[in-house]
Amino acid sequence: MDELLMNASTIGVRVEERRLPSGLCGVYYEPARLIILDESMPDFQRRCTLCHELIHAKHHDPGCGSQYGIKCERRCRRETALALISPVDYGMAETVYEGNTWMMAVELGVTIQVLNDYRQLLYDSGVCVQ
Repeated sequence: MDELLMNASTIGVRVEERRLPSGLCGVYYEPARLIILDESMPDFQRRCTLCHELIHAKHHDPGCGSQYGIKCERRCRRETALALISPVDYGMAETVYEGNTWMMAVELGVTIQVLNDYRQLLYDSGVCVQ
């Protein structure tokens, strides 16, 4: 988490935590170079959300409400999965937990969504079959 916060500072993005509406983990507001994280999230989810929002910031993404926004979100989810899961750690977790999604996510310290996004990348690249 410290590394992600340092990265935010380096690229000139402020990070704040406050209560967000139900179902919203984080947002990035480009005009203010501001990331807001929901303060009620557990640490592993906060880490995944911050990484995700930092990728939006890195690309200066305008928001999700357009066709371009949908493409930005897809790119951001791929990059988040690649940033948070190493191939070696994934392979070890896959072997140890025999593909159990929940146990693998816990072991890797990521959300199930991030794990599934990583698996989708492997599938799309032909590395594994779902």
